[in-house]
Amino acid sequence: MNQLFDVPVGGRRIAAACAAVLLIAAVATEGADTGSVPLAAAWTVAGGLLLAAVAVRRDRFGAVAAAGVLASCLVTLVTTRVAARPDTTFGLVETGALLLVVVRAARLRPPLRAAALAGGALVALTVILLRLPRSEYEPLVPFVVPAFWFAAVLAAVLGLYLRLLDRYRAQEHQAGLQAQRLDYARELHDFVGHHVTAIIAQTKAVRYATAAGRPPSPEELDGMLAAVEEAGSQAMQSMRGMVAVLRDPAGPGSTAGPGGELADLRTLTERFSATGPATGLALDPRLTAAALPPGVAATVHQVVRESLTNVRKHARGAASVTVDVRLGGDTARPAVLVSVTDDGPDAAGSGAEPADGGAGEPTAGGADRPARSGYGLVGLAERAAMVGGTVTAGARAGVGWLVEAHIPLPGPLSVPGDDRRHGDDRTTATLES
Repeated sequence: MNQLFDVPVGGRRIAAACAAVLLIAAVATEGADTGSVPLAAAWTVAGGLLLAAVAVRRDRFGAVAAAGVLASCLVTLVTTRVAARPDTTFGLVETGALLLVVVRAARLRPPLRAAALAGGALVALTVILLRLPRSEYEPLVPFVVPAFWFAAVLAAVLGLYLRLLDRYRAQEHQAGLQAQRLDYARELHDFVGHHVTAIIAQTKAVRYATAAGRPPSPEELDGMLAAVEEAGSQAMQSMRGMVAVLRDPAGPGSTAGPGGELADLRTLTERFSATGPATGLALDPRLTAAALPPGVAATVHQVVRESLTNVRKHARGAASVTVDVRLGGDTARPAVLVSVTDDGPDAAGSGAEPADGGAGEPTAGGADRPARSGYGLVGLAERAAMVGGTVTAGARAGVGWLVEAHIPLPGPLSVPGDDRRHGDDRTTATLES
């Protein structure tokens, strides 16, 4: 069906021009039925203006439509004052154009101007039968005029319906743009914020060590600067990718998930461990072997990335971080379970329960992790909700600070060559800083 409308712009213009020529020729032919050249010319001008009002741009519609309606009424008035009358037609093409003007007026113009144009078109429709010989009035007027009025009402209703449909589409478009803006904001926070946080952490480490009288050795300083350089390069790469998507949202890669495959989590944790606390990754091999639904892998990546960024920002005393990504739930209703835990001294032993990440940020913890007004966990909760999942975060006794995500899968996970039920088989890698 779409192929029927897949016509080049030049072809559409040629078709529109041919249709316009045919309609103008039909109007001229109806005017020629009067037997008067001046009257036929007047009919052609009036009909041409009304047809133009149906096709012109929105900003020109009001003036052209008003001129066409006025011209139609004047032609009717002149026709009643001369002896030349049409024998077979009163202007069928012009009548159809008047009804289309009513439709477009109700759709495009403000209420008062639409009512004025529609009223003028209704008057023109009511008197257009006066162009016929007087002998035709009695048999036609009692039936045709009410039919014209009814058709005008239907045309107004159609125009109002199209007006509401246009408004709904505009609101839907604005909602899509707002969702796209929020998505871009999350992307900037997830990618650029993650790398910039690493740069800030490395810079603060050098400053604190120097202020404490223990400046780093040239070798240590070179390693720290290399880490800062790498984080800056990654931030620049992420920024360039985001700018490319902003310039061409429909371009290649614009719909690709930012996280890639779950196996890439190992690279993410390795980079974090190289400049932060020792990080352990426990990844269920069935998740890496299976094809996850669109958005699930990206959401898992974003949960882990944001959690590690928060560790770098707020858990300066943490010695280790554990990232656990496993397959949970039952066979019929599986889910991806993600947990990121650190042993920061501010969170350990507080006894607080995890706070709902959908509420914004953690509401429990020590002095280093106050309830904040940032958008990290807010964005995670929104992203998880998009795939039907939830995110919680908070301090837990004996564990530390914990971020958990529950992301349901739409159906049983298909793993090639694996007939086992869901268990606890996972691959584990401990990365030392």
